[in-house]
Amino acid sequence: MPVKGWRVGIGRLRSPASLGAKLVLILTAVGLAGSVAITLLLASVITPNFNALENRSIDAHVDRTRAALGEYASKVESAVRDYGDWTDSYDYMARQTAKFEQDSFSPLAMSNLAVDGMAYVRDDGRIVIARWLDPQRAADQPAMRARLIAAIRGIDFRKLVAKNNSASFYLRLGPVVAAVGVAQVRRSDGTGTPRGYVLMARTVTSTQMSALLQLSARLDLANRANTETITSGARSLAISVPIRGPDGKAVASAVFGVPRDISILGQRMLLLAVGGAVLLLLVLLVVLRRAITRLVLRPLHRVESHMQVVRASGALGLLDEEGRRDEIGSLGRSFNSMLGQLKDLREQLEVQSFALGRTESAVAVMHNVRNALNPISTILSKGITQPPPIDRALLDRAVGELARDDLPPARREKLVQFVAAAVDAEARDREDRRRQLQDGREAMSQVLEIIGAQQHAAHERPPLEACNVTEIVARNATIARYAGGVSILFDFPARPHMVMANRLILSQVIGNLFANAAEAVAARGTNSGTVSVTIVEREGIASIAIRDDGEGFSADTGATLFQRGFSTRAHKSGGLGLHWCANSMTAMEGALKLESEGLGKGACATLALRVADIAEVRAAA
Repeated sequence: MPVKGWRVGIGRLRSPASLGAKLVLILTAVGLAGSVAITLLLASVITPNFNALENRSIDAHVDRTRAALGEYASKVESAVRDYGDWTDSYDYMARQTAKFEQDSFSPLAMSNLAVDGMAYVRDDGRIVIARWLDPQRAADQPAMRARLIAAIRGIDFRKLVAKNNSASFYLRLGPVVAAVGVAQVRRSDGTGTPRGYVLMARTVTSTQMSALLQLSARLDLANRANTETITSGARSLAISVPIRGPDGKAVASAVFGVPRDISILGQRMLLLAVGGAVLLLLVLLVVLRRAITRLVLRPLHRVESHMQVVRASGALGLLDEEGRRDEIGSLGRSFNSMLGQLKDLREQLEVQSFALGRTESAVAVMHNVRNALNPISTILSKGITQPPPIDRALLDRAVGELARDDLPPARREKLVQFVAAAVDAEARDREDRRRQLQDGREAMSQVLEIIGAQQHAAHERPPLEACNVTEIVARNATIARYAGGVSILFDFPARPHMVMANRLILSQVIGNLFANAAEAVAARGTNSGTVSVTIVEREGIASIAIRDDGEGFSADTGATLFQRGFSTRAHKSGGLGLHWCANSMTAMEGALKLESEGLGKGACATLALRVADIAEVRAAA
């Protein structure tokens, strides 16, 4: 028996039936998953960022070392330029004199220049003179001079100063590394064919390198790696930067160490953040468990027990209220009042929905019919007020003159030309009136189609079919030319674009937007404007953008444009057009968006509809 009970208990733990046990398991799982997620998140954020900071610090140290080495060599190059562009040096290369050598190669002169070695070299590589000064180690001076001469003979000075008249680099002279500057020997004004090169060398020691870098550094003569090397330790990093010679290869390396403070700080922060987050999560889970049990589970259990009583008895008894003022108490009060009010609210909602749907449907029909009738009124008014192309009395008098036999030939020819021009003007006027009447017939056809094809139920979803939106745009553009009392230039694509929509409703939506664009152009105070239409198909959605150069609207107005009864023009009542257009686009599984950069900058209405596939196009055909 104990074994059996233990197995049952294990089964209950594996599959808890109560909400409380499930919440405990969920909270425990969330706590474990949260701890792991927080650890991974913090590790993925803190560690890479601190590593990146350490890498930036390393790069900064390397760049600073390169800059210090370059500046040290540049100072030698600046000193040697003065000797290179010097007429005395230029004359000395042509004829050597002891006086020049005593003045320019004396220990005092070299000490003032802060250089340890100097040499003059001809274009063919022959050394005119070379000296090395080392007061502290006078015995090594001949050997250092010999090393300097040997190193000079292996250098291609012409290649080094090919672009400039000077250059700088480093040389390995036995146990010494020296920064070397070389310059072409020219006159002081820079003229004359160069007569060779002048070279100066200044040694660099580990002490000088430490002073340059402002940290403990040393010269590693055995390390001639051409790239920077970084050796990572537990507490510090050893960085080696190559010191390059005239051929670009390393002659030695500058080695220094920097502490890994950033990495160590990152590790400590990660441990502290993970430990703190896990501890906070555990405390939060314990508190949530107790709060959920007391504030949610027990009241829900009471409501569930009452519902079982209602289901068993069928009596809609009220739930005993505990007097709580929170959401659970509000839930109990709402539950008690719901049963008595639900039936009445449902009946009222059905009656109001029916009346509202019928009213909005009728108003929308009248609004669209009015928009479609406006161009007809414009066409008729234009036809009534348009004067005849030619004065009839003047034409009759010309015809009477032509009937005379004694009319001079020149006069007869002018009268014939006048009559022909009058007949041609009359024909053009007749053709223009016929074209206007044809546009009016198109508008009237659209009015009749709107009236005849209205749905019997205001809430019924319109049937969708494959429609050529380009054709619908072109048809409405022809009609909209007469809207608003201004001249509108329409620009739209010629290629057909098939979308899924209700052809009649889509035509009304586009007609409404064209009418609004014409009113916006007229409100700007100009007699003409432009409306351009672009159609872009992307990922199965066709975006029809209608842009006008009308008055536009401000950003705070854009949020209320689609509200029922709102209009941007104070003199105009209604405000139903955009509201109906937005609802109609939603009913066709599409969307409508209206944007403007501000007052006086025009507006853009964008329609989004699903692109019709081949099967739907064939079915529509």
